[in-house]
Amino acid sequence: MLILIDIGAFGFRDFMEKYPDRVKNIGIFEDGIVGVSAGLALSGMIPTVYGITPFIVQRSLEQLKLDYIYQNVGGNFITTGAAYDFSKLGYSHYCPEDVETLKTLPGIEILIPGTPKQFEVLFRQCCMNGKLSYFRMVDHCNKTEVDIEYGRAAILKKGSKGTVIAFADVLDAAIAACSDLDVTLLYYTTAEPFDLGTLKDNIENNRIFLCEPFYQGTFMKDILPILSERRIAIDGVGIPRQVMRTYGTKQDKDRELGLTAQNIRYRLQQFLEREI
Repeated sequence: MLILIDIGAFGFRDFMEKYPDRVKNIGIFEDGIVGVSAGLALSGMIPTVYGITPFIVQRSLEQLKLDYIYQNVGGNFITTGAAYDFSKLGYSHYCPEDVETLKTLPGIEILIPGTPKQFEVLFRQCCMNGKLSYFRMVDHCNKTEVDIEYGRAAILKKGSKGTVIAFADVLDAAIAACSDLDVTLLYYTTAEPFDLGTLKDNIENNRIFLCEPFYQGTFMKDILPILSERRIAIDGVGIPRQVMRTYGTKQDKDRELGLTAQNIRYRLQQFLEREI
């Protein structure tokens, strides 16, 4: 069953006409719809809910915790907006903390595709598996298409000076930044569960550089087990933990926060030359 909370409802008008009993738009009611959809899941249906990222992740976090995780039922939540795709609508529509926040929910799946094709791959693999699955959609997709697999990182390049990890929609910038550098490049589209095994097998020169299009340090807890085994230097770029008070385009935000290919390259080169 597809449930809409007014966001993008016009785009689903054909589904509403074809499946009037299975596609509903109930209006702006995010926290309530989590409970309603969990009830549908308990009755045997597989709900898919679509809304804006901060209104699902933050406004409805308690309901996700109690109605889905505690009740041990599955459903799919697809959100639009990513960190600041609604760049001109202000802080109420930003959500760079979504992945980090949802990682506190035991058993959740967090999928972070960078293209529509990757979303389709992940959705087909996860949508009916009985788990709470969160799909973080982006308006500004990668132009680079990569064959991906649920729960596995893709190895895009091998090098010897360090390992660069690109998540979701920052891939194009990361590829441009390290195209002629002697580094290994990994691409993650599953944030939870985190593929620690591929990272362990591909740490070059004891250096890991993270490119995170959400709060910087979101994946430090995932990497922590490696630090107890060997001496690793970690650096990277991400969204600073600060209130974003400026407006402008998505590209304006990327430049301001340093999520451009030029800044990633500058920071990465400094990191690779640093003694550890």
